Amino acid sequence: MGLAMAPSPAHAQTAVLCSESALVNAITAANVVGGDTLVLFPFCTYRITSAHGTGPAGPVGLPPIIAPIKVIGLGNIIERGRGAPPFRVLQVEGSANVPGTKGKLDAQGITVRGGSAVSPYPGGGISNLGGTVSLSLSSVSGNTAVAGGGLYNDNGVMSLFGTQVTGNSAAFRGGGIYVNSGGVLLSGFTTAVSGNTPDNCAPPGSVGGCA
Repeated sequence: MGLAMAPSPAHAQTAVLCSESALVNAITAANVVGGDTLVLFPFCTYRITSAHGTGPAGPVGLPPIIAPIKVIGLGNIIERGRGAPPFRVLQVEGSANVPGTKGKLDAQGITVRGGSAVSPYPGGGISNLGGTVSLSLSSVSGNTAVAGGGLYNDNGVMSLFGTQVTGNSAAFRGGGIYVNSGGVLLSGFTTAVSGNTPDNCAPPGSVGGCA
């Protein structure tokens, strides 16, 4: 007689109330337990007023992501507040760059905007340092940095599906995306990297499908 298999428990999800502190605390807790799925409050703007983390590339608005975290949004905005000191919005850290970390961000339905990385560090919106970043049905806009105003990738992997990277700026190059090393994949017919200053992607040819 065979043994009955107990059903696997459903993966837990954490609802995140509409406040800066709720999002900061949720990411901190997810890092501690080794990962989580965070469900944002629909149509909430999470306005970050101060840096809640730091790392090898300057201050970060939200705690650096060092574990696998999925973010489920619906019309959500995560932004650096007006008048806040300079900091990038999000940072993902993986073992290739930061030993002992396993950062992975899988986000959908969010807008990341208003980040301003402290010079001379790159990556105003999201900086990926050896981790994995997947954005779907999202946007990255109005961010600034020396390079990689919107997105910066170093030793990691980024994938964008149905996502727009627009209206970001860099003092040097890579207004939209700057790839120091690793790879960035664009897919989905609505994905676009456009209208960034002084260019969309750098170095030339580093992001397939980005002019």
